[in-house]
Amino acid sequence: MTSFDTSPQLNVWRALLALAVVFVMLATTGWTAMRNQRGATPLQASLSAWEHGRIGGHRLPDPQSEPAKLARFFSSLTAQERSTLVRKYSLAVGNMNGAPVELRYRANHLALAKARKVERERMHDKRLTPAGQQEAGRRMHRLEDLMERGRHILAFDPEGSGRVAEVFGNLRRAERVSVVVPGVDTDLLTFQRTNRKYAAPVGMAKSLYAAEQRVSPSTRTAVIAWADYTAPSGLGIDSATAMRAQEGAVRLNDLVRALPGSSPVSLFCHSYGSVVCGVAAHALPDRVSDIAVAGSPGMRVEKAAQLRTTARVWAMRDSDDWIQDVPYLEVGGLGHGADPVSTGFGARVLSAAGAKGHAGYFEPGTASLFNFAEIGVGAYRSVHCAHEDGVCRTGLSGTAAARRA
Repeated sequence: MTSFDTSPQLNVWRALLALAVVFVMLATTGWTAMRNQRGATPLQASLSAWEHGRIGGHRLPDPQSEPAKLARFFSSLTAQERSTLVRKYSLAVGNMNGAPVELRYRANHLALAKARKVERERMHDKRLTPAGQQEAGRRMHRLEDLMERGRHILAFDPEGSGRVAEVFGNLRRAERVSVVVPGVDTDLLTFQRTNRKYAAPVGMAKSLYAAEQRVSPSTRTAVIAWADYTAPSGLGIDSATAMRAQEGAVRLNDLVRALPGSSPVSLFCHSYGSVVCGVAAHALPDRVSDIAVAGSPGMRVEKAAQLRTTARVWAMRDSDDWIQDVPYLEVGGLGHGADPVSTGFGARVLSAAGAKGHAGYFEPGTASLFNFAEIGVGAYRSVHCAHEDGVCRTGLSGTAAARRA
């Protein structure tokens, strides 16, 4: 890692050297042609079946239609017809932006049960290595966790390392919606953890939901733990470029546009998740009122204004977060641009006191979690700025009703 104590010229030299190494890797490994031909994934198969399906003698709508059109379609059906679609096309309905959220919860419960059966069989598949069988067992237990009573799974895809999103609170009735966007090494198995639970999406979201209820008990909130994109694995080539972020940004935008109602939405983006939010920012709908990043390696721009968003942009970083040692620059697609907590970037810089490192921003009792919760309920005048001058609150109203600076 490069320290802030080293010269900018050395930082640039190291970035260029790393870039040269990457090009050598691409040339010698055929990285750009790695995608081999495979059969249809379970989700693709379910979507294909939907596209050829009928209900009441009529063809089903394009699953990629605008969410509003799909919402009208589902509202036109009888309860029995909706149940039929959930049973026949569980993965398709469970991931369909525009389907009623309660229907998606039911569909994903069925999809989880099917995936659990697959993993249970793989646990005893003699064609797998012992390590492969053990991995199947871990996945099976995670799927069982997600199927527990009272859990609301908004999205689920078993393919590869797996993608998933979960809702805490009543999404349809919420006056404020928060979305937690996590970073590297996020997948089905790391979606929740027993140890260091606040470093995993479920722990982050549950902690934020509880904190929002504490700071404003009268505000109806919902929080989404959103691990519904293919995050980079480790600190390798994927985490140093925007490729995964570009794919994730499309999915994040689709999620926000399909949320029910018109309540303000706040994005809380951790680590590489802030790259996703930065790439997505310009295309997000106006109902996104806030984008808050923590432990960010950059947002793919040099200034907050270049995000081209109407949302307020907030940033924080704990004093002992190792991410500060990553060079904040972008050379030939490598790196993610300027430091969001730097004065020149133009974000509203918040205190992260007590966060303790890169993964502690959602720990109960920290200034970072308190600030996230106040943003989540719209109580902007109560946030704690990183600097005593209180400049991060400049021009903001103190009421949850105010949406724009």
